[in-house]
Amino acid sequence: MHEGRVGTGKPSPLLITIIVVALLVAAFVFFANFYTDILWYSQLGFAEVFWTEILTKAAIFVVGFILMAVPVWFSLHSAYKHRPVYAPDTTTDSLYRYQRQLEPVRRLMMIGVPVALGIFSASALASQWKEVLLFLNQVEFGKTDPEFGLDLSFYINTLPVLSLAVGYLISVVLIAGIAGILTHYLYGGVRVEERGGIKFSRAVQVHAGIAAALFLILQGVTFFLDRYATLTNQTGRVAGALYTDVHAVIPTKTILAIAAIIVAILFIVGAAMGRWKLPAVGAAMMVVTAIVAGGLYPYIVQEYNVRPSEKTLEKEYIERNINMTRDAYGLKDVQMQPYRAEVNTKQNALAKDSATTTNIRLLDPNLVSDAFSQLQQFRPYYSFASTLNVDRYEVDGNVQDTVIAVREVSVDPNDSWINQHVTYTHGYGVVAAYGAKVGEGGRPDFMLEGIPSTGVLGDDSTYEPRIYFGESSPRYSVVGGPSEGWEPRELDRPQDQSDGAGDAKTTFQGDGGPKVGDFFNRLVYSIKFGSTDLLLSGDVNSESQILYDRTPRERVEKVAPYLTVDSNAYPAIIDGRVKWIVDAYTTSNEYPYSQSQRLDSAVTDSLTGQQTAAALSGQVNYLRNSVKATVDAYDGSVDLYAWEPDEPILKAWQKVFPTSIKPYSEMSAQLMDHVRYPEDQFKVQRELLSHYHVTNPIDFYESNDAWSVPNDPTVANANVKQPPYYLSLRMPDQKEETFSLTSTFIPASAASGAQRNVLYGFLSAEADAGTGKAGEKAPGYGKLRLLELPRSTSVPGPGQAQQNFDSNTTVSRELNLLRTGASTVLNGNLLSLPVGGGILYVQPVYVKSTGQTSYPTLRKVLVSFGDRVGFAGTLSEALDDLFQGSSGAVTTEGDGTPGDGGTTTPPAEADAATRLKQALAEADAAIKAGQTALAAGDFAKYGEEQKKLQAALSKAIAADDEISGAAATPSDAAQPSESAPASESAAPASNG
Repeated sequence: MHEGRVGTGKPSPLLITIIVVALLVAAFVFFANFYTDILWYSQLGFAEVFWTEILTKAAIFVVGFILMAVPVWFSLHSAYKHRPVYAPDTTTDSLYRYQRQLEPVRRLMMIGVPVALGIFSASALASQWKEVLLFLNQVEFGKTDPEFGLDLSFYINTLPVLSLAVGYLISVVLIAGIAGILTHYLYGGVRVEERGGIKFSRAVQVHAGIAAALFLILQGVTFFLDRYATLTNQTGRVAGALYTDVHAVIPTKTILAIAAIIVAILFIVGAAMGRWKLPAVGAAMMVVTAIVAGGLYPYIVQEYNVRPSEKTLEKEYIERNINMTRDAYGLKDVQMQPYRAEVNTKQNALAKDSATTTNIRLLDPNLVSDAFSQLQQFRPYYSFASTLNVDRYEVDGNVQDTVIAVREVSVDPNDSWINQHVTYTHGYGVVAAYGAKVGEGGRPDFMLEGIPSTGVLGDDSTYEPRIYFGESSPRYSVVGGPSEGWEPRELDRPQDQSDGAGDAKTTFQGDGGPKVGDFFNRLVYSIKFGSTDLLLSGDVNSESQILYDRTPRERVEKVAPYLTVDSNAYPAIIDGRVKWIVDAYTTSNEYPYSQSQRLDSAVTDSLTGQQTAAALSGQVNYLRNSVKATVDAYDGSVDLYAWEPDEPILKAWQKVFPTSIKPYSEMSAQLMDHVRYPEDQFKVQRELLSHYHVTNPIDFYESNDAWSVPNDPTVANANVKQPPYYLSLRMPDQKEETFSLTSTFIPASAASGAQRNVLYGFLSAEADAGTGKAGEKAPGYGKLRLLELPRSTSVPGPGQAQQNFDSNTTVSRELNLLRTGASTVLNGNLLSLPVGGGILYVQPVYVKSTGQTSYPTLRKVLVSFGDRVGFAGTLSEALDDLFQGSSGAVTTEGDGTPGDGGTTTPPAEADAATRLKQALAEADAAIKAGQTALAAGDFAKYGEEQKKLQAALSKAIAADDEISGAAATPSDAAQPSESAPASESAAPASNG
């Protein structure tokens, strides 16, 4: 008896203890992460998002678990209950041996298998919680599809959930049916006999008949729903149901749905009567029908009816695709206008474009990060983003394009825990520079700089400079302390150490993260971040907070998991705080007849690289910038604003989360002034417009005017798209300049792979949302304007313009001189501007010397118009060189620009008041330059500046005489002094 129990003893107490402890540890780790999420969402004020998601997932899980586990259990139980009773041959019956082995655990298996399958499948189903919530809270679009006449909400909100439910039920029927048949087999309901073949018991037949009937019913529903799914099909020539779908696929899907229901009824009858001939014939006929009607017939229609007359037969459906795609991406109201671009230069061609030329951005935000770092970093524990942002700020009543960045903290990952998480907790200050001019030596001309901050945009007293939440913030920081008796631990900012004092220290005063003052919270966060230091450190006090999930994009994604978040967040000084502005979208891939786009492919360009591709992924065929979000850089607070309050998907989510999203009417005036049109949306739209600028279905079919986004010509040997650029400009039909986002188009590649790099289109979006009033959106915001250039002329595209620069002998000679001494010449962004009746290209040229502390400085400016090229040390000189000695352009370049200083050529058509203001500015610049030369003992330079001063005063007097009605004629006053060539005239005074 003792030997009979060998190997069957109970598990040892030690093993049980280890298993129990392991389960408890795993449970506590799970609890720690769950509990810290509760703390994080509650502190931020978005607890409703967390609990709604959790409870919805739980409810879906329970429903999915019951739907799977109960039928599987019932199938197993029924098969076992109706097993045949007979005396087995214990010597030859292998099934009997299996039954004996299973019998000790049969009850456990009967429950365990359904439970395991239920948990697994329900977990997958719960991940579809967003689709379920949209279905339950859907809002109608008020628009119908062109085929069935159903509201679009059916396709976006209802159809996906119906398909999900039917698909899940099919898996339930199949799994339960298979489980039941296997149980029947194990217990003798299905027997394989040597002479009689396979024998099925009556119970097996009924079981299989019911399972087959349920499967066929659900398959019939699937066929019926597939009719509607053809409208979102992406496999045809264009998206949507085309001729073959409408005239062959949809009717045959209806036939198959009816056939499936009929055959299901036959299986039920067969199961009840025990006769299977009729169901078998019905199933065979259905298979034949599916092959013939579902596959062969549509193929015949497509090959022998549609293909020979495809252009004519598909016209209606291509037109549907064009209209629905343009509507889905916000392209329906694109203002398309012909632009007969000139290619020949003439004097004073830019005289009427001062609104654009005064804002031509010379500072390339993609190259000057090193300059910001070398001039404004101050300490190794600070850093700037590799690509800076372009915004606009008002200075002395004039709006200036601005290159802006924040000085973020950069922590050494190999440093001590104290330094990483307690000492270096935040960055300090905003750094901003004028976009349209540079300072001495080609360096950025800063509007806000230094520690403490100083400049025309304010100082430390006008805004909170500390950056606790940013794009490169530490993984987590422990901050805060008692108001009394606590010695600050956080390094705040460097300060003058002439008095022996070290860097300033501070203590965080905001409400930026959950409390970690008590032992339990410290314990759970120690588990979350895998740090015993967090639990044991004496620098964690009773008032400590822990800051984590600190990047702006990450915070918005967590509080709004139902939105697609733009890949770029940008900082702005708003109402005395640094705010990160983040764009977010409502998206769908179920919009009828709309062309689908891969987000990662559409938004990737030469600047974003793989970073954006990783940030944005998935397919969409509907996109709206429905939400603008802000993240406070000091305390991390998040505000979501309904930017498109009537957008149906957003309205549905507002029903789900009624307190999460504020109306945009609550946005302050300063916030409105810094909201801009989002880059990612613009990139998706320009990708679509390369084909969907064509609205005639025949032309669209022929694809005889397909465009493409040009590759970035400044990146050598790289097949990457040119990024769009933010610029302040005035389009031909506009009365005033606006802050805009722009891009260009060239012809699509030919079938041979060859491509002409000539300009076919210029796209701009009004990017400025502000009106100076709180909660008021600029009426022109988001307006898309597309200039279509004539195909008969060869207006150079960006690639040709760059080629013209590179092949110009004068340019090459000058740049080779700049390369002496192992310096590197860097081509800045190539800007395209519709001015002078044509397209002007402007490219700043930077030089960077060798050495770790070097940074790019602006040395030259390249310009081109048609095939002509201008090249000089300043923009004004370059434009004059391009336009036969006098461009007529008004530019803004401050003292210290490359060459002999900023210059301006007065436009001949400018009025007297403009010329007077300009001449006075030139005089002021000459006075300042002369004083600088005199102080340096450079009397030759001083004499030159005195001549400029006299010339400027003469022009000012002439303009003043014209205004007062004196004898001077406009033509006399308009001409620049012959003694002061255009290359030596001074720039107007800075608006800042």
